[in-house]
Amino acid sequence: MDMEVKAVAKFVRISPRKVRPVMDQVRGKRVEDAMNTLAFAPQKGAFLLRKVIQSAVANAEQNTSLDVDSLYIKRVYADDGPMLKRFRPRALGRATRILKRTSHLTVVLDEE
Repeated sequence: MDMEVKAVAKFVRISPRKVRPVMDQVRGKRVEDAMNTLAFAPQKGAFLLRKVIQSAVANAEQNTSLDVDSLYIKRVYADDGPMLKRFRPRALGRATRILKRTSHLTVVLDEE
């Protein structure tokens, strides 16, 4: 019986490149261990990822008959969202484009 639960945070204002190393730390771990790891990680991505995991756990409680204590992180990934385009003034009256990147964070939980 394969009952996955999933939570997605879309249009999160962080670059996928910055959040992926944080995801690597918790991939495959039990939810409780992952939450403890993220609670003490200094990165912005750790805080955002914790919220998505909490949402996935709430989805598991609300929508399925899964045992919340036996959940583990089956898949976790960050896809590119749309980029906000900004301009920065440069020397000699020029301007260069700045890309403010966004991410779609996905967490899939499953029972052990």
